[in-house]
This record gives sequence, C-alpha cells and structure tokens, in this order.
Amino acid sequence: MSKRLEAIEKMLAAGSQEPFHHYARAMELRSLGRSEEALAAFSGVAERFATYVPTYLMAAQLAAELGRKDTSAGFADRGIEAARRAGDDHALSELTTFRATL
Repeated sequence: MSKRLEAIEKMLAAGSQEPFHHYARAMELRSLGRSEEALAAFSGVAERFATYVPTYLMAAQLAAELGRKDTSAGFADRGIEAARRAGDDHALSELTTFRATL
C-alpha cells in the first residue's frame, strides 16, 4: 500500500466526512492501477457526496477507460447536473465536452 493511500485511509477510518478525502482515496487507487476499486470508490463518493462535482469527470473517464460506456455516460450526466446546480461553469464545460465523446 502506498504511504499516501495509507494516510488517506487513516483519515477515513477516523470518520472523516470531508468529500475530498473520499475522492482522494479514489484518485490514489486509480493512480496505483487499481481501476476496479477506484471506480467503486468514485461510485461511493458520488452516492455519499452527490454535490462534490470533481468526482464525476474522473469517474466518467475511468469508466470509459474500462469500456463501460453506459456507466461513463451516467457519471457524466449526473456530473453535468451537479455542475449546473453548483454554478461551476468550468466543470460543466469539461463534462459536456467529455459526454459528447461517448
């Protein structure tokens, strides 16, 4: 286990409710090549912290890399709505552009 993942998991085990910590775990799993675990972690973040916009593009990209077009489209669509609600035009643009590639 990487030291970074170990540190993140300690924060989560201590009960962190910070969306970024959960997102960071998914990102670290992805960087370690643990794609299936990373996608499951991104799904968990999206379910638990639906307004945490950064999750959606990363999850959509990973799902696409794994050949799961429907899952990828679902993440992108949910992200587009979350970005609209949050007024995050940058994320909205990225998600919309990505969605058009599917």
